[in-house]
Amino acid sequence: MNPAAARRPRRGVSPEAFRLMALVAVCALTLTIISGAAVRLTGSGLGCSTWPDCTKTSVVAPLRFHAWVEFGNRLINAAVSVASIGMLAAALLRRPRRRDLTWLSAAMVLGLATEVVIGGIVVLTKLDPVVVSVHFLVGLVFLAVAVALHQRSKLPDTAEPARPMVGRGQIALARLAMVALAVVATLGTVVTSTGPHGGAPGTPRYPFSLHAVAQLHGSSAEVFLAITLAMLWSLSRSGAPRSVMKRGLMMLLALGAQAAIGYTQYFSGDPVGIVALHVAGASLLVIAAVQYYMGLWTHPPAELIPLSDRSPTEPEKVGS
Repeated sequence: MNPAAARRPRRGVSPEAFRLMALVAVCALTLTIISGAAVRLTGSGLGCSTWPDCTKTSVVAPLRFHAWVEFGNRLINAAVSVASIGMLAAALLRRPRRRDLTWLSAAMVLGLATEVVIGGIVVLTKLDPVVVSVHFLVGLVFLAVAVALHQRSKLPDTAEPARPMVGRGQIALARLAMVALAVVATLGTVVTSTGPHGGAPGTPRYPFSLHAVAQLHGSSAEVFLAITLAMLWSLSRSGAPRSVMKRGLMMLLALGAQAAIGYTQYFSGDPVGIVALHVAGASLLVIAAVQYYMGLWTHPPAELIPLSDRSPTEPEKVGS
């Protein structure tokens, strides 16, 4: 065998290309969450009455508004499917291959399969509010995995193990904030599935008082805001790195905007446009929160360690 050929690196997906694909996946998932909300807000939830076909006689939607709103969401979901499966293929072909990126890409495919199944159940149960709520929440988890994948793809391939840039108490506050975000999002789906936008005329709703669940959702958002403010105050007092403060402020900004939109939605009687903004804001808040949390650790480049102190066969540490 030619020694020069043996030393030549195998062709595959470059780290830069993989990073770009991960960013595209984040954008595609955000778009599919927003388009799913558009289906509900326009009353097009049963525009395609069967699944996976649109009608009993056709895969493609007939020339009707509600049918094409629902079918358009399915087309966007198909693009997300391609992006998710493509990410796993890219992770396996990436040079060098990293275990962390492969596992996160596999989690995206699992999220895709879960969403496809739940989406089918949504149609077959005629927009049951519990199933619709689960569908939205799983979509947010799916988005969080994509954001984590994109963030990890930015790390150097030979980085050292993660080191916290903040104290244990601040990490604990960050974890508490993530739990609070999960509670806020869950209660938000209860509000939406109690309110007037069921996705189609006559669909079942939660048998709750809209005023009561909206107040509970608002109170949970206030708790989330209080935790976030306490976290940022602690970071400021301890002289946290600028990158951590910047991401924390971005999360606070997203949370403040989302709260303002939510209260506007409630006091204006749930107009469709404001509800759509609220759903988009939920997606952006998840992105900001995941970016903040993952930014609490640093991964020093391994090149900072003198080459004489490193084993020539030392394995990659980022993906271990």
